Amino acid sequence: MEEKEVLTLVSSTALLMEQFERRCSMIERRLDQTWQALEGLTSHVPTAVQRSADGVLREIPVQIMDRVRAGIDRPVSEYELRLQNASGSAMEATRVVADQMTRLEKLHRHLVWKVMGVVGGAIVLLLVAAIWLSSHYMDVIRQNQLSADLLKAYNRADVTLCGDQLCANVNTKGARAGAQGQYLPVNPR
Repeated sequence: MEEKEVLTLVSSTALLMEQFERRCSMIERRLDQTWQALEGLTSHVPTAVQRSADGVLREIPVQIMDRVRAGIDRPVSEYELRLQNASGSAMEATRVVADQMTRLEKLHRHLVWKVMGVVGGAIVLLLVAAIWLSSHYMDVIRQNQLSADLLKAYNRADVTLCGDQLCANVNTKGARAGAQGQYLPVNPR
């Protein structure tokens, strides 16, 4: 993989992480807003229930007085029935709010785990990419090290270009090298 491709991959990964962080922040803000709205709703439920009960309780005495005049048994049983209905409605509303809060808490926990999983995966991906880049560039450095040693030897040798060929000032008295002794050492500059 070329250096440009690696840099493009790292840049793309960085952009992806930025988008991911923005989306996580947006989700977190929405969850906070939802949580605040739910808390506001929870604080209003007892007041609404009390107002509803107060409204019903204000009407009940007037109706009772009318009914008592008309007959005691019938108005008392209706009052008890209305009271039971109001109590049942209040209990149902409280249960619905509690269920919603429980669902929102589960959703929040689920989203937190998802975000942690994605962040963990991204970190692992970045770590793998860093390890791969390190090993790749270590190989490149080793290859360049061999080339650098060869260039140092060329720089120390008395070598020049003779047209299109390489000419060297050789030591004819030096020890020969090669399988057939065809190489002579080059004099230093």
